[in-house]
Amino acid sequence: MARSPSLCGVILAAGASTRMGSDKSLLAWPPQSCRPKSLRETFLGAHITALSPHCDMVIVVAGANESQISPIAYSLGSFLIRNNAPELGQFSSLKLGLQDVLNRGRDSAIVSLVDRPPVQPATMEKLHAAFLEASEDDAWGVVPEFEGKHGHPYFAGRDLIEALLRAQLTMTARDVMHSLSSHLRYIPVNDPYVSLNVNTPEDYAQLGQVTSE
Repeated sequence: MARSPSLCGVILAAGASTRMGSDKSLLAWPPQSCRPKSLRETFLGAHITALSPHCDMVIVVAGANESQISPIAYSLGSFLIRNNAPELGQFSSLKLGLQDVLNRGRDSAIVSLVDRPPVQPATMEKLHAAFLEASEDDAWGVVPEFEGKHGHPYFAGRDLIEALLRAQLTMTARDVMHSLSSHLRYIPVNDPYVSLNVNTPEDYAQLGQVTSE
């Protein structure tokens, strides 16, 4: 049976950004030394903008930073939910986001991490097309791959969503995904951002040098 094209974006943005020293959701994108010129020109704003053309709606999972990032989420037409215990780890935020996807009547999701640069539009197009095609062989989801590394955003159908929700909170999303690898399709993309984490000011400065070249 063909998969419904209806999708819901989920952006995980509840982390404390301890190593960065400031909220990564609010970092300027593209990288620059001054403050972002608009809410759209932040990591979070750029992620919402990247996902929105492929979704009916976007859900942002916040933590203690809810009041700081809610203006970005709401100004760009997203929904925002709060993880009241982000110290339980990123998987706890993922579970909250995916449950909200189901609660809102959707059964497919695009999961993205706010601490990675937003991927190229061509990457999103390729992954979306692959997700729709994957339904023909009953794949549960598609995951981008760059130089052998798996990354985000990944597209998850109902079966994958339910498997992630059933998993113990002591596990990680990576553990669960690896255990289900036979049900997933890994899609090679020419986009290093799918697997590039930005955790420190040095990472961000280096990213700025790359994008300015």
